[in-house]
Amino acid sequence: MSAVARVYTPAEAAAVSQIGIKAVHNAIDKKIVDTVSGAATPAKSVRRRVLTAEGLLRLKLWYGVGSTLAAERRQRLFEAIKEKPAAKTVKADDLLIVDVAEARKQLNARIRDLDEAESVIGRVKGVMSGEPVFKGTRVPVRTVAAMLAQGADEADLLDGYPSLTARMIELAKIWTAAHPTRGRPKKLSDQGLKVKSSKRARLKGDPRPSAKARVPA
Repeated sequence: MSAVARVYTPAEAAAVSQIGIKAVHNAIDKKIVDTVSGAATPAKSVRRRVLTAEGLLRLKLWYGVGSTLAAERRQRLFEAIKEKPAAKTVKADDLLIVDVAEARKQLNARIRDLDEAESVIGRVKGVMSGEPVFKGTRVPVRTVAAMLAQGADEADLLDGYPSLTARMIELAKIWTAAHPTRGRPKKLSDQGLKVKSSKRARLKGDPRPSAKARVPA
């Protein structure tokens, strides 16, 4: 019995390729990358559109070089890659040679990161009200990502969560990118967290506060 080929949701494809989710949907809508039907989720009866490994490679190459190409040249590039799947470089025409091996290397590294993140992150019954955490800890993954997005640095996080490691911070980034929340991201205050300190800085070009105008008698 043959193994089922792995597929990636648009969010997972965005996380692995490091391309914005809107650009991923744009590439799908324009038929630049092909999708296949994935299994329906419990929340939706409609089968999802997902990308194969080949679709991921096309997506990365399209964003890197293919977006500047006419549709005909781009299609020749994709066909050349399909004909020589193990080739390190692919010559689409006399003017274009693409380093496919480097694109595959980058994708494979990110896929391994995502696989590792999926293995160590999950919901644990009775822990943090079901929020995704690093298994064996009470560290909420989305909170780590939110703190990073709101300006916290790695040292702040490691100080605040003794069980956290630099590697776990990296895995939190790719996991949350692959599993975005619906609606607006929660602020730290919404999650019951408080900012230790705040500092207001004047940006270059900001007008200085003027002295109160005097009214002539």
